[in-house]
Amino acid sequence: MANTIEYKGYIGSIEYSPEDTCFFGKLEMIDDLVTFESDNAKELEENFHDAVDEYLESCKVLGREPQKVYKGVFNVRIEPELHRKVYQEALKAGVSLNSFVRDALFNEVRD
Repeated sequence: MANTIEYKGYIGSIEYSPEDTCFFGKLEMIDDLVTFESDNAKELEENFHDAVDEYLESCKVLGREPQKVYKGVFNVRIEPELHRKVYQEALKAGVSLNSFVRDALFNEVRD
């Protein structure tokens, strides 16, 4: 089970600090630093929701789009032998390497 929470399409990480005896987290997958914390789970969730809402409101006030968009391009480092095998399977299927990998990812991460 991942230590994450989700609200309005945003994902927050959740960690625990034994030194401070509190839970804390940040909005993931954006460049801006948006954090939240609490000493109990219920309040942590409320603070996360507040952090997302405040982030969206800040973006509105500043006249900028909130970050959530991905370009759809990323590099994956794999072993050369796996690269060869994947490319071979793509050739057999009659599709590009990109299409083969996209389809494999889609099949693995269905909604």
